[in-house]
Amino acid sequence: MKPTDLRGILRYIPSFRDKVFVLSLDGAVVLRETFALLLQDIAVLRSLNINVILVHGAAEAIEQLAEKQGKAPSNLDGTGVTDAETLELALNSSNRLTHEILEGLSMQDLRAACTNGITAHPLGILRGVDYLHTGRVERTDVTLFHTLLSQGIIPIIQPLGFDGDGNTYRVNSDAVAVAVASALKAVKLVFITTRDGLIQRDQLIREVRVSELDRMLSNEESSLEPEILSKARHAARACHSGVPRVHIINGCVEEGLLAEVFSNEGIGTLIYANAYQQIRQAMKKDSRSLLRLTKESVANEELAKRSRSTLEKNIGDYYLYELDGNPVGCVALHVYPETNQGELAYLYVSPSHENQGIGRKLVQFVENRARELGLTSLITLSTQAFTYFKSKAGFREGSVKDLPPARQISYDQEARRSKILVKPLK
Repeated sequence: MKPTDLRGILRYIPSFRDKVFVLSLDGAVVLRETFALLLQDIAVLRSLNINVILVHGAAEAIEQLAEKQGKAPSNLDGTGVTDAETLELALNSSNRLTHEILEGLSMQDLRAACTNGITAHPLGILRGVDYLHTGRVERTDVTLFHTLLSQGIIPIIQPLGFDGDGNTYRVNSDAVAVAVASALKAVKLVFITTRDGLIQRDQLIREVRVSELDRMLSNEESSLEPEILSKARHAARACHSGVPRVHIINGCVEEGLLAEVFSNEGIGTLIYANAYQQIRQAMKKDSRSLLRLTKESVANEELAKRSRSTLEKNIGDYYLYELDGNPVGCVALHVYPETNQGELAYLYVSPSHENQGIGRKLVQFVENRARELGLTSLITLSTQAFTYFKSKAGFREGSVKDLPPARQISYDQEARRSKILVKPLK
């Protein structure tokens, strides 16, 4: 999606205006040449009255500084033991990265401020190990952050926390981002990394419900890329803390943040906690969306062509599969009362959301609806997807005699010569 596609962006504005997005930047992203492009995306968010909070890490910067000084840091990501030398490295590296962010935001004519809004306490002694200057987030200064946001100022939060005695602690930036997003009731938390998203067995997971992610972390953790495990764990924690959407994206992809936020497809992984997916009956105003959604499939002769008037005349037969209110799939159930049969038709899933089980859900939805209506069988006609219906959906190949009389007439008039498939409903 191009940021110039205003129609695509404007669909989301009512839901996002004046809401809070927490963007958690890996320090490595800030150090890349592509960071200037990411700042342009952030400027677009601000221009749309979306409140942005930036949390940044510092692991790569600490490692670079340590190597330059010939030192060996005890803790890169804020989860291990932080000795005094490593804390000093973290302070210097964090200040450098914050300066880079402030400088870049200034070039976008955006105001920002580095804050001390994270109160931290020492992690303490765990299993006999003293974690020294490593801390855990105790409190987020919600009033401070809301005050800054109300003045159009972007808060920048370092991977550091402070206590009332003037002590500074190294804290994990992922944990800070979750705490801030939860406390400020953010609608989105975006982990911006140098990875493409959540990878399982070399495959990018485009979207996953938090309950499924919990299961993966409990039973299949070894199947996930080690480099992204911290993001996965904190994404799940954020969803359980009330953040409805968590994204993991590659911050080095041009226009990636806008594509993730303002399109159905996105570029990375979405973890969601509530009713993100929905199958609903289409309304007359959806006819244009249905035609636009299926245009390519009709051109490829996968679906039979329908006019807008035909759709609107029978709109009650059509259903949309939505993600965040945007259609990515559809199906229809045409009922033939004279033979007590139903026809599953117009099944389509956008290519960007294939292989995610959406087609199976739509087929199951129609089957359940047919059963509710007391129909005795389902028929479907297909020119290219008949193998799927037979192997995955339980249909068997039939003949013209299996069609209701009215459907036989229209079938004989068609030139598509579709295969006829039947499924009894008992």
